[in-house]
Amino acid sequence: MSKSPLRIEESLRKRIGGGGKCLVPYITGGFEGYVEAIYAAAEAGADAIEIGIPFSDPVMDGPTIQKANDVVLAQNISPLDILQEIRDLDIEIPLAVMTYYNIVYRFGLERFANALSESGISGAILPDLPLNEATAWVDAASENGTETILLAAPTTTDERLEALCEQSKGFVYAVGLLGITGVRAELARSAVVIAGRCKAFTDKPVLVGVGIGTPEQAKEVSEVADGCIVGSAIVQKLLDGEGPDSVGSFVAAIRSALDES
Repeated sequence: MSKSPLRIEESLRKRIGGGGKCLVPYITGGFEGYVEAIYAAAEAGADAIEIGIPFSDPVMDGPTIQKANDVVLAQNISPLDILQEIRDLDIEIPLAVMTYYNIVYRFGLERFANALSESGISGAILPDLPLNEATAWVDAASENGTETILLAAPTTTDERLEALCEQSKGFVYAVGLLGITGVRAELARSAVVIAGRCKAFTDKPVLVGVGIGTPEQAKEVSEVADGCIVGSAIVQKLLDGEGPDSVGSFVAAIRSALDES
């Protein structure tokens, strides 16, 4: 029996409405300990969780997430395996998957959207699917109430940004810098700029991802944005064998920094 997905935008607006900032951790699906890490992140104060479905050519992902992807793929863990595991989660915050359009296309758009819904997954992030080619997927997703979260890059024009913000569901994913995911020593100026540009076009939650790896960076970008997505720094802990407890502690540290904002 499928479970009814929670709504991402509703969860984020609840946090924002209470004067808070949103936190969405990214965890690679299929990696050893990922289910426990999801529970740990939720307990530590995440507002939603982004679960990566590994793909062999992840164009947006840097070396950390690529390495985790490769570990999962080498074990022949399929997207369906991950979705079925997620289906069994008993968790009180919404979930989104992040993957690439080739997987969705090979699945079949309606079949993939149905699989997400049946697994209790609220949203989908497909970074390699351009806005002007997204209609077929967005329509298939909308039939199941799946929120398609669109990405706004620092190079996005104002005209395109306005259309993107209008069509994005759940939240607007503001990409903090040009390039791939990964931890940087300093927050890129472009992260603050793209957050401000998105906020000018929409009242939907605007979260910044890519290049945010410390509580201090999360707090800094959230002075303009409604919150942040943190991925590589979390996945690195799993790669290093530190386990789900370290993920929970790290998410709690970011939650604490955001709550001071």
